[in-house]
Amino acid sequence: MRRLAAAMLVLSLTACGPTTPRTPVARPSNAPISQSGFTLACGAVPVTIGTMPPGSARSGTFRRLGSLTERLKVKGQIWSMGDERLYVGVVCGVRSPERFASLVIKAGLVMHQGKPALHWRTRGGMRHFMWLEHPGTAVYIAATRGITGQIAKVAASVE
Repeated sequence: MRRLAAAMLVLSLTACGPTTPRTPVARPSNAPISQSGFTLACGAVPVTIGTMPPGSARSGTFRRLGSLTERLKVKGQIWSMGDERLYVGVVCGVRSPERFASLVIKAGLVMHQGKPALHWRTRGGMRHFMWLEHPGTAVYIAATRGITGQIAKVAASVE
């Protein structure tokens, strides 16, 4: 709907404007946009996020997770897909599976590729997923309600 409104605004403004030669406008391609990966690190061991969803754009960073029961160093990036948001980051300082399992109150404990993982929801339908990649580094991925299916895809691309 926003694109239609923007297109109508542009068309109405160009119809009312001065008569100048029109410049050709490139049409958008229907081919998916490939987002190359990026790296986040806690110390010397990097975590590479292989790819991001087509059509996503980097829109900010975050340094804190309100759901954690203790204050830990967090490094993350926010990706936008229209009005939806995808959060990808690392939580530094968690060394043992026991400590990791107690990081989020009311989180479900599961396994991700043989590693302990937590999943939980917060207000507004936000879904969160985090696993202990190796001692000292947990990988965190969260998504707003409309793109929760992207969590599994991004998690599968982590190296």
